[in-house]
Amino acid sequence: MTLLRIDASIQGPRSAGSALADRVLERFSAARPEVGVLRRHLGEQPLPATAWADALAGSFSPDADRSDAQREALALAEQLAAELRDATAVVLALPLYNFGVSQHVKTWIDLAIAGAPQGSRLLEGTPVVAVVTRGGAYGAGTPREGWDHNTDYLRRILVDIWGADLTVVEREFTLVGVNPALDEFAEVAELMRKTAEEAASEAGADLAARTAA
Repeated sequence: MTLLRIDASIQGPRSAGSALADRVLERFSAARPEVGVLRRHLGEQPLPATAWADALAGSFSPDADRSDAQREALALAEQLAAELRDATAVVLALPLYNFGVSQHVKTWIDLAIAGAPQGSRLLEGTPVVAVVTRGGAYGAGTPREGWDHNTDYLRRILVDIWGADLTVVEREFTLVGVNPALDEFAEVAELMRKTAEEAASEAGADLAARTAA
């Protein structure tokens, strides 16, 4: 049994999303210490930007005609797909960058899709917690309402394409205290932080319960 954890922040130890994912994992591991954890940090160790194109080209070529780069890319794609398919549970910390999914995450998703037969439900029935963080506010009535093109995309991939049993933990205004222009929102941002931390802990406990059933 293995829990797969994927991080994508470029903020290192300052990452709000990784901190929330830590909470999920702490609660999960406290209840399920026998479950090993496989980690990938896409922000710190990005997948090769050219790998997806090489994997696709290689998949349409006879083995004898594939280049070394194509073989390596296909092997990587198959490995990523296998990590998802074999996971007992998954925790993802995937921030909003420039109003959408980051390049690191998009490459990971594209490669995982390329590494399995077309239409594969890599997470069929697998409990998944996706931690989504946003530097600003994107809720109803805000100036940036509708600008979050990350969360719905992730739902499409994780649930509609891969079949995950998905729980989303969200936190907004993570740049309050970092960007002085947002100082006036300190009180609401603090409330959002506490709410997200509670949700992350609950999600970790629920993840442990679902994998024990």
